[in-house]
Amino acid sequence: MNIKRRVHEILEVAAPGDRASRAFDVFILSLIGLNVLALILETIEPIYTKCPRLFFAFEAASVAIFTAEYLLRIWSCTSAREYASPVRGRLRFAVTPLALIDLLAILPFYVPFVALDLRFFRAVRLLRILRLAKLGRYSQALRTIGRVVSAKRAELGVTVFILLLLLLISSCMMYFAEHDAQPQAFSSIPAAMWWAVVTLTTVGYGDVCPTTLAGKLVGAVMAVLGIGMLALPTGILGAGFLAEMQKRKRPPKTCPHCGKQLPE
Repeated sequence: MNIKRRVHEILEVAAPGDRASRAFDVFILSLIGLNVLALILETIEPIYTKCPRLFFAFEAASVAIFTAEYLLRIWSCTSAREYASPVRGRLRFAVTPLALIDLLAILPFYVPFVALDLRFFRAVRLLRILRLAKLGRYSQALRTIGRVVSAKRAELGVTVFILLLLLLISSCMMYFAEHDAQPQAFSSIPAAMWWAVVTLTTVGYGDVCPTTLAGKLVGAVMAVLGIGMLALPTGILGAGFLAEMQKRKRPPKTCPHCGKQLPE
């Protein structure tokens, strides 16, 4: 088998039965999760001051792995038909959204004069695991709410995941935008999560507010996104109730031979 094609298959989403690709997916997603956790803990001063070298060593090892992964993706992408051209194909792949996120996740380590810490982009890479599960058959239970939630559990799960991801990203961005201006209000990323929750839920207590231009821009974008994101579960459940009502109005299916009612 062509080595480049095999590397491309392993780096992409695991195909059914491909254990090597599946193991790589689990490893890289676990490493991303640990990086997000390290980034959060690093902003808590009592924890960071106890073991700064450990944080740096983990960051260096992670960047080395992510860099190797990024270079291998650029090298092996020509195995795919849409990126077959050695030069143009790699350039087209390099400007795809996920490839740009991969680059932004490792760039600050190699470019120390970049003012912004873009490591929180690694959290965005968790979007690779989003896969809509196929809906199973609707049950015949009497509880309509239970049937709707069960039928829409995949969509609701994705919505909750995106909300949590948006909460994490907004907290990171606001921390880096406001920490120097308001070190007490935005002392760490977990502290900034209070502002993010209040903003994304459109409550807006006003006890913590951005003062810098960058912070205000982030706040404005997150306030608008919060309105749309909170409307998603309502729309999903509403569509589920409508589908359930239409289903109940349909006549039951019967066997053309014996006349017995068939299960849904």
